[in-house]
Amino acid sequence: MTAAAPSVFSIPAGAGFADALAAGLMQRAGGDPLALSRMLILVPTRRGGRALREAFLRLSEGRPLLLPRMMPLGDLDADEIEMQGEAEAPGGPAADIPPAIPALRRQLLLSRLILKLGERLEDGPRRPDQAIRLAAELARLLDQVQTERLSFDRLAGLVPAEYARHWQITLDFLRIVTEAWPQVLEEYGALDPAERRNRLLDAQGALWRASPPGFPVIAAGTTGSIPATRDLLEVVAGLPQGMVVLPGLDGLSDEATWQQIETDESHPQFSLARLLRHLGVPREQVADWTATAPTTRDRLITEALRPAATTDAWRQAAPFDASSLAGIRRIDCATAQEEAGVIALLLRHALEAPERTAALVTPDRALARRVAAELARWDIAVDDSAGLPLAQTPPGEFLRLTAALAVERAAPLPLLAACKHPLASGGMATGEFRRCLRQLEMYALRGPRPAEGIGGTRQALLHSLAELQDRSGRDMDRVRALLEPWLDRLEAMLAPFAALIDQPAVPLADLLEAHGRFAEALAESDEEPGPVRLWRGEAGENAANFLADLRDAGAVLGTVEPALYPALLDSLLAGRVVRPRQSSHPRLSIWGPLEARLQQADLLVLGGLNEGVWPPEAGSDPWMSRPMRTSFGLPLPEHRIGLSAHDFAQGFGAPEIVLTRAEKQEGAPTVPSRWLLRLDTVLGEAAPALRQEEALWRGWWAAIDRPDAIASAGRPAPTPPLAARPRKFSVTEIETLMRDPYGIYAAKILKLRALDPIDDDPGAAERGTIIHKALERFLKDHPGTLPPDALDRLLAIGREVFAEALDRPGVWAFWWPRFERLARWFVAEESARRAILAGTETELRGEILLTGFAGGDVILSAKADRIDRLRDGTLALIDYKTGQPPKPAEVESGHAPQLPLEALIAGRGGFPGIAAAPVSELAYWRLSGGEPPGEIARPAKDIAAVTEAARDGLERLIQAYDDPATPYISRPDPDSAPRYSDYLHLARVKEWSGNGGEDGA
Repeated sequence: MTAAAPSVFSIPAGAGFADALAAGLMQRAGGDPLALSRMLILVPTRRGGRALREAFLRLSEGRPLLLPRMMPLGDLDADEIEMQGEAEAPGGPAADIPPAIPALRRQLLLSRLILKLGERLEDGPRRPDQAIRLAAELARLLDQVQTERLSFDRLAGLVPAEYARHWQITLDFLRIVTEAWPQVLEEYGALDPAERRNRLLDAQGALWRASPPGFPVIAAGTTGSIPATRDLLEVVAGLPQGMVVLPGLDGLSDEATWQQIETDESHPQFSLARLLRHLGVPREQVADWTATAPTTRDRLITEALRPAATTDAWRQAAPFDASSLAGIRRIDCATAQEEAGVIALLLRHALEAPERTAALVTPDRALARRVAAELARWDIAVDDSAGLPLAQTPPGEFLRLTAALAVERAAPLPLLAACKHPLASGGMATGEFRRCLRQLEMYALRGPRPAEGIGGTRQALLHSLAELQDRSGRDMDRVRALLEPWLDRLEAMLAPFAALIDQPAVPLADLLEAHGRFAEALAESDEEPGPVRLWRGEAGENAANFLADLRDAGAVLGTVEPALYPALLDSLLAGRVVRPRQSSHPRLSIWGPLEARLQQADLLVLGGLNEGVWPPEAGSDPWMSRPMRTSFGLPLPEHRIGLSAHDFAQGFGAPEIVLTRAEKQEGAPTVPSRWLLRLDTVLGEAAPALRQEEALWRGWWAAIDRPDAIASAGRPAPTPPLAARPRKFSVTEIETLMRDPYGIYAAKILKLRALDPIDDDPGAAERGTIIHKALERFLKDHPGTLPPDALDRLLAIGREVFAEALDRPGVWAFWWPRFERLARWFVAEESARRAILAGTETELRGEILLTGFAGGDVILSAKADRIDRLRDGTLALIDYKTGQPPKPAEVESGHAPQLPLEALIAGRGGFPGIAAAPVSELAYWRLSGGEPPGEIARPAKDIAAVTEAARDGLERLIQAYDDPATPYISRPDPDSAPRYSDYLHLARVKEWSGNGGEDGA
C-alpha cells in the first residue's frame, strides 16, 4: 500500500486558532451533519478540546451540532496523559500497557529511596520533607529523560572525571536511584506517566500504520515538542485522510534565517522547524489552512523575534510606521499593583462594547490574582484558569494551619491563625466562636507565651483574669465562665491529634487520619457538619482527595517524626493546583500561557512582560550541569524560553493587544522582557507610538482612588466636659499630662489600653519587673544586717523569680549574666548603706487628697519602689531604673516630677506605715547590670525647694485642666515629648507633624 503524501497546514497567529480550525472543519464537512462526527481531532490538551468545542458553538450560533471526537495528545504540562479509542480495544496494541503510577505514590516512593541513600552519604538528606522536595525534582528529571526517550545507562558515558566533585556525587546518586527505581515500578506493576504516554502514542501509531482509519484524523495545535508526539504526527500526516495543522508557522523568514532557527532552542519556531524536519516536509509545502495573506503584524513579530545571529538584517528591513501598529498598545506601569489596576480597567472597558471579549494572558500568577481582586471592585468575578495552588485555597490553608497548631502545641500565633480562619467554628455559631477567641486573645495570648498546650493557655487565662480582677476590682467571672468551656471543647477536639504529636515517631497514615478528624471537628458549625464545610466546592474536593490519596500512600514512608509533619505536608502540597471547571465570566478570562493556547479574544492583554517572568528564567538543573545535559541528550533550559516565546508570538496576533509590565517589583527595578526590547529596536522611531495611551490609562487608574481634595490632618486637641475629666492621677501620669496630654485623654477618658504583642519576648518592662521582685523579696527577707552569704541568697532568690523566663534563650544569654553582675553591686552598696538605715519598705502604694479646685478634689497616688527610714528621722525615696533615669535638669525644671511628687506624698504621711517626715534624699538607682552594673544618681540638691515647686506646678496644671476650654493636646512641646507612647498612631502624629507646622495647619 502506498503511503499518502503528507498533508500539513498552518493557521497564522492572527486568525484565532480554535475558530479558524473549527471553520475549516465545518467547510470540509460540506454541510453533511454527520461528517463532523466521523472526524477525530487530536488536540494538545483537554483544555484545547474545550476551546475547540466552544469555537464550534460560536460558529453554529447555538444550533445543535454533532461534534467531532476529540482526544488529548498531552504534553509535559498536561495534568494527565490518556489515550482513548481504538488503541484501547481488547487485544489492541495498548491492551497490555501497565497503568501509570499515581503521582503522589511515586513521590513518596522516590522519597523513601532518597532517605535510604541519604543515610549512606555524609551530607545526604535525612528529613522526610527534604526528601520529598528532592523526589519532586527527581520525578521531573525522570519525566524529561523518558520524554526524550533517553536511558540512564548513558550516565556512564558522561565521564565524571571531567566534572567537579559535587557533580560526580550527583551522578553516583542518580545512578543508584535509577537502578533501584525500575525494580520499584516492576514491583508495583506500573509505569512512569511519561513512559506510559510514550507507549500509548506508539501503540496508536502502530495501529494506524497497520490499519489506516476510514475517517479523517486531524492533529491540530501541537508543536511536536515531545518525540513520541512527533512520531504520531508523522503517522497522521501520512494517513489517507490525515492532516496536521500547526499553530503559527513562520512563512516570512528567508531560508538562511530558517536554518538559524533550526539550531536556536530559544526561538519560538524551533519546535515547529524540528517537527517539519522530522516529518520530511519542506516549509514551503505547508499549506495555509485559512488562505490568508501575511499581515504587517506578522512581519513585525517575525522581525522582532528573528535569531540573534541574523539581527544584522534589521538594518535593511523596511521600516514600520505608526499606521502599521494599529491594535497594539504598550503600557509600562510603576508597580505591580498599578499594572494590575490598569489591566483591570482595560478588561472592564472591554465590557462596554456588546459581545466584545477580553482576556489577560500572563505566567505571573500573583499578577493574575491581583487583577481578579481589582475586578471585584466592580462586582466582576473572573477566575484564573491556570488555577490556584491547593495550599493557598481555604481548605488547603486550613489543613496547614491546623497542623501547625497541633505540632507547635497551641502556641499563641498558630492557635489564633487556625481559629481565625473562616472555616473554624468549633461546633458553635461562627460569630460566637470568634467572640470567644477575641476574648481569649485579649486575656491570655497577649504578652509572653503561655506554657505548652491548651492547658498552658487555660492557666495563663486564669492567672490573667485573677490579676486583672485584683488590680481593677472588675468581676471577671463572666469571662471565665465563657472561656473555660470553650477551651475544654477545643482541648477535646485536639486531644487525639496532640497525643500523636507527643510521640517520637508515628505512622504517617495515623497522623493524617487524626489531622483530618481534628480539622473536621474544628470546621463544624452550629448549622453544618464539619466535613460538609471543609470539603465543599472544587477546592474542598481536591483537598479531600489529596488527603485520602496521601493516607493510602502514606505507608510507603512508614513512621515519621511528628515535629516534621507541617513541613512534610507543605512539601507534598507544593505543585498541586485547583483549576476551575468552567469560566466564571462569559466574556472576560484570565489565562496562563498554557491555557491561552488555541484560544483567542477580541482584546488580549499580555501582562508581566519582564525578564524572569515572561520569558521565565532559564534556571539551573539540580541534577546536571549544562554540559552534562548536552552530553546526555536533554534539551537545554533555553528550550522552555522557546516555548514561552511561541506563546507570546501567538498572543501577539490577536486583533487588539496590550503589552504591560511593571517597572518595579517589590521595590526592586525590573528589566523589560527581551521581546519588548527587540520590538523597540525593530520599530525604531515608531516605538513611542505604542505608548501613546499609557499616560491616559495610568491616569485613570490613579484617579479611581484619588479623593477630590486632601485635607491636612490637624493636631488633635479634644476638649471633653469637666465632668468627664479625671480626678485621680499617679505621679507618672502627671508627667504624661505635662508632656503628652492626649495620652491622658486616651487612657483615662476614652479608657483605651494598648494590647501587648502576641507571643512577645519579655522586654525591658518585664525585665524591670523581675528585678524589682527579686530585690523586694531580698530586702524583706533581710531587713537588718546582711548575712555573710548575702550574695548567694540574692542569687538564689533571683533564680526563683527568673524561673518562669529562664527557658527563653535570650533571657538566659543576656538577662541572667547581667543580674549576676547587678547582684554583686547591689549587695556591696546595700552592705554599706545598712549603717544609716532604720528600716526599708518596698513597692509601697500611697496617696494624698488635693483640695480647692474648681472641678473638685484630686487624688494623687504613687507606688514607690523603695522608701528608706533613716536613723536621723528623715526619709530617702529611691526609684529603681533598668533604663536611663531622668537628667537632674529635668527634675529641677519640673519636667520629671515623679520623685518630687512622691516626696510630697511622703511628707504628708500618704504612705501607709510611714509617718510623715522630711525627705532628705531623692535617688535613682540605675540597675543595668552592664559596665558599670549599677549607678546612683541624686538629681536634686535642695529637695524641699524641688518638692514645693512640684506642688505648685501640679496645682497650676490641675487648675488649667479644670477649665473645660483647655484641650488635651498631643505632644505640645516636641522637644520634651515622651520618646514612646501607646497612642501615637491614634493621635496621627506622623500626619500632622509632617505638615510643616506643629499645629497641623
